[in-house]
Amino acid sequence: MARKGNMYDKEIMSDFLNEKMLIKIYEPKEFNSLYENTVCIMQDGDDYFQLGRIATLSDKLHDNDEITNTTFVGIHYIDRYDRLKKYHPDGEQFEAYKQFLTKEVVPLLDEKLPINPLGTIRALLGDSLAGTIALMTALEQPATFHKVMMQSPLVTDTVFQMAKTVDNRRLEVYHSIGLNELAVPTTKDGQVDFLTPNRELAHILQQSLSNYEYVEIENGNHTWKYWQKELPNVLAKMLS
Repeated sequence: MARKGNMYDKEIMSDFLNEKMLIKIYEPKEFNSLYENTVCIMQDGDDYFQLGRIATLSDKLHDNDEITNTTFVGIHYIDRYDRLKKYHPDGEQFEAYKQFLTKEVVPLLDEKLPINPLGTIRALLGDSLAGTIALMTALEQPATFHKVMMQSPLVTDTVFQMAKTVDNRRLEVYHSIGLNELAVPTTKDGQVDFLTPNRELAHILQQSLSNYEYVEIENGNHTWKYWQKELPNVLAKMLS
């Protein structure tokens, strides 16, 4: 099936990461000036476009008027070690990557999108480590990012510490975890229990965020089979 939107690539020579980064952008077929622009920035970008079928979902959700003026932006990694370096809270480029998102990616997108007097809503979407960096970036940059959708994020002590200092009650967060995510293979730490720390994180965020939804997926595990299945409802709910 032919795409209805417009897919194109942009490159950023990042001063923060000291490397050239490829940004994949999927715009809707048309923009309606009666509604705000929405930008959804996805780490693990190729996975979301290919396994998550984001372009197809965008077309369908726009056709059904479930979302409007929504641009999906994918940023991918070189390999699992590069991903660990950039997305993990202990990664050597973690801080630089957050600066790259905020100070290089956002200005590029602001320049490319049609000017809208109603403004732009920015969301971050990610699975596993990509969900971790989505939350951490949004918590640190409340004026820049307004919504987070994280699927099965890795939760570490660093994440707990940041979550306990939340001072952004307007941030809207969707958070899901599978009930079978008790022994997830990871690049850095071998098999890790994702479920227990996600439950602890949920307890913390429920106390501090007024727009927070936590979902435990029955029989869900750490795979795209479950992440892709929940995406249509999550996107419609969070990006409407």
